[in-house]
Amino acid sequence: MRGLRPWAAAHAATALLLLTTALTPGSPSSAASSPPERAAFSTHSAKAALARLLPHHVSQFSLVPAARPASGDYFDVSGRAGLVRVRGTSPAVILSGVNWYLKHTAGVDLGWPGSSTGKLPRTLPGPATTVHRQASVPHRFALNDTDDGYSGAYRDWADYEKQIDLLALHGVNEVFVQMGADAVYHETFREFGYSGRELRSWIPGPAHQPWWLMQNMSGFAGPVSERLLRDRADLGRRIADRLRQLGMTPVLPGYFGTVPPGFTDRNPSGPVVPQGQWVGFDRPDWLDPRSEVFRRVAASFYRHQRELFGETSMFKMDLLHEGGRPGNVPVADAARAVMEALQTARPGAVWTLIGWQNNPPAAIIDAVDKSRLLIVDGLSDRYDGLDRETTWHGAPYAFGTIPNFGGHTTVGANTAVWAERFDQWRTKPGSALAGIAYLPEGTGGNPVAYELFTELAWRTGPVDQRAWFAAYASRRYGGPDPHAARAWELLRTGPYSTPSGTWSESQDSLFTARPRLTATSAAAWSPGAMRYDPETVRRALAELLQVAPALRSTDAYRFDLVDVARQALANRSRSLLPRIKTAYDGADLTRFRALAAEWKSDLALLDRLLATDARFLLGPWLEDARSWGRTPAERAAAEFDARSILTTWGHRSGSDTGGLRDYANREWSGLVRDFYAVRWSTYLDSLDTALATGRPPAVIDWFALENAWNQERDRYPVRPSGDPVTAATAVLDALPGATG
Repeated sequence: MRGLRPWAAAHAATALLLLTTALTPGSPSSAASSPPERAAFSTHSAKAALARLLPHHVSQFSLVPAARPASGDYFDVSGRAGLVRVRGTSPAVILSGVNWYLKHTAGVDLGWPGSSTGKLPRTLPGPATTVHRQASVPHRFALNDTDDGYSGAYRDWADYEKQIDLLALHGVNEVFVQMGADAVYHETFREFGYSGRELRSWIPGPAHQPWWLMQNMSGFAGPVSERLLRDRADLGRRIADRLRQLGMTPVLPGYFGTVPPGFTDRNPSGPVVPQGQWVGFDRPDWLDPRSEVFRRVAASFYRHQRELFGETSMFKMDLLHEGGRPGNVPVADAARAVMEALQTARPGAVWTLIGWQNNPPAAIIDAVDKSRLLIVDGLSDRYDGLDRETTWHGAPYAFGTIPNFGGHTTVGANTAVWAERFDQWRTKPGSALAGIAYLPEGTGGNPVAYELFTELAWRTGPVDQRAWFAAYASRRYGGPDPHAARAWELLRTGPYSTPSGTWSESQDSLFTARPRLTATSAAAWSPGAMRYDPETVRRALAELLQVAPALRSTDAYRFDLVDVARQALANRSRSLLPRIKTAYDGADLTRFRALAAEWKSDLALLDRLLATDARFLLGPWLEDARSWGRTPAERAAAEFDARSILTTWGHRSGSDTGGLRDYANREWSGLVRDFYAVRWSTYLDSLDTALATGRPPAVIDWFALENAWNQERDRYPVRPSGDPVTAATAVLDALPGATG
């Protein structure tokens, strides 16, 4: 078998069948204008999604296709009890209409994660009147470049299918898909002098591939097997096909010049620019886009990508991202060449870039046709005084947020900023705002933030944040409850009303930090202090524990209770650690031992709490990784990849001096008990010995200890154990009160 070519070619015929559906409602011919009206479509894919999401009620929905007018996507909801009619301009838009009905008529929530649909009556209520909702923006983009790494690179089709259903249900119409991009690079560079073995050693393990695709690093946690490449490409094709079936646009990685080592040795006419390092990793070289060789590589890349994944009209790529070096290549000339290669391969395609740090620079924006650009802004809610029209010279952009970094389990977001700023930016004179962009680095947490942010695109005025949270509290558990209402009002005023100016994410937990008495964050780039009053979370937990028993049976309640209790205990780490430091600095051994025991007890309690909900278990993360291996060596490599991304992230240099350690910290049962608690026990015991003997604390090689855990193969539970209410009550009892 020569690489993947015979297998890849088998997809070519399928790709041709998709040519007529490549320009979906989410793929306008111009990023600055609405797509033209299109013919009716099949609602089969939407009906199938409803069968998965609402198996006992799907027969009560009538789904009706509508032509898409120049004004953009819309849905209508009408009907009567037992027969709800939803009409929309794509299968995904129809699902958005269903979700609007569920929230605002049926009064239940189908969140990400957490659901209260079990509270639906046998016969669905009819809408009081016809509801019409128009999308306020054409682009409704989702998923960060890092999503596959921090949300789970080893998920299976069932997980991705559920993710797609939830994205469609919440109005998203453009989804970044990087699964299988490694196969495209593998196939491409086989044509430019590389063996399959060389390329598979260059490609990192799946959990680390997002940063390879961003030209930040290569090789770590590899090599990958040919079978793994094939399986990932198959899954990527399945994801892209499902998105197209739902009328959504798969946004695929574009080619901007990343090449394997030794490219010029094999291709003497292909000049490259060394890219230096990225937090301790050697970056791949950059092929000069002005060269004739670049045009040939790009053509090969897009040809193989089409064979593997079919047609699309949007491509995500960023030149010289996070410290890349242009060398002697003028950035504007490079941008023109990259765009020319894209348009040659995919006429009319939209080049998508992320708004992050100083990216994209004006040199890129001004060098190309702005109508073929879409900037998904990762900083819209983070800083004040932003003027995107001036900074980006009128290029279309999407109002975006990164409310989560590294997949942290911390709750909170700048939702009050979203509620006001999105509509202000959208309606100001000369606005170039053309979309929203939901860009958490890791998905699957903060369901209220996802719900509110995606709803912005279906509103034509500012959101009353207080009223919105009150309505959310009612439907989240399937019915009104005064304690739920008070809990969510506390959470709204606390972690979900953090201000813009410095951060878009709340602080992480010090329980997950590499031990030191002066720790202020676990991840190097996380907030170093509380961003809200922690008492709001403690009081919210007390209120949630008083919610009526009839509403406690919902999946959403169980998730929220564990999450809020977890956050309340995590917040306590920030008040307890300074007390431990004071005792140690004062050589008060008795006090130190009491507080150290309290810290260890909190970690044990935290792990027991997390064990009560499957979404806070380490076991599924590792089982997913092992499931992709066929041999002991493949399973071990996948598990190391999945473990290390959570802990050391990379090698010693990147972990110790590059700041990557604990970047993806998260509070999961198993990870807390066997990684974070072991670190803290080792450290606190060393300080105890130092106080008792009067000698300096023993030097601990943290990377060696941490990487030893990465190499382990212990199994962890994949099913929850214990009662969440009992565990959350124990957490509340362990916390000091308002005056404690």
